[in-house]
Amino acid sequence: MSSADLRDLYQQVIMDHNKKPRNFREMSDANHLAHGNNPLCGDALVVFVKLDDDVIDDVSFQGSGCAISVASASLMTEALKGKTLAEAEALYEQVHKQMTGEDVDSATLGKLAVLSGVKEFPARVKCATLSWHTMHAAMDSDHNLSVTTE
Repeated sequence: MSSADLRDLYQQVIMDHNKKPRNFREMSDANHLAHGNNPLCGDALVVFVKLDDDVIDDVSFQGSGCAISVASASLMTEALKGKTLAEAEALYEQVHKQMTGEDVDSATLGKLAVLSGVKEFPARVKCATLSWHTMHAAMDSDHNLSVTTE
């Protein structure tokens, strides 16, 4: 796939997930959650996680932000449902590396490979990673946590 084709796909997926975010809802039976905030651009969200033993039974988010922030959270929730904590951690690491320009095998990321396009816009990496850092904080604790990226 050419870089122009990848850029077009990136834009299409971002716009689709921003206009119709998946799993955009409060989860009343979540047993883990964290608040994320990026004061530089105004992105703010809450990630809700329902763990059953070490499996992510459900994951959702609520909040507001730019198209990249919302789309990344939407893609993240789709990818994490049904994953074990170890699988989610490995995915978190791979996605973070991908968005910060490190080499990763994009074939292992499936749909999430489209997020590699964010590295073309360094100022937007924090927007795209906010939900991932917030999810990571939510799974690390049973407490209500806050994450701020600047």
